[in-house]
Amino acid sequence: MSELNKLRWRCRRGTLELDLLLLRYLENAFLSAEPGEQQAFLQLLDCEDTELMRYLMGESIPARSALVPLVSKIRALPVRQ
Repeated sequence: MSELNKLRWRCRRGTLELDLLLLRYLENAFLSAEPGEQQAFLQLLDCEDTELMRYLMGESIPARSALVPLVSKIRALPVRQ
């Protein structure tokens, strides 16, 4: 299984909102991101679903400062119709 497919699988979280947000970043920004941002995304995927949902819905800010810009970027990605 390719690394991208493994990441795609890790983005599947069981809630539609998380799945859509994480997959949208993976498919539209991850490959062109700087290595530090890619590493931050891997750290974000290690978060618990409830914690991740609060971050991506704007209800709380990640304690790890490296995740803050990435969370903002994911939230700002346009939704495709």
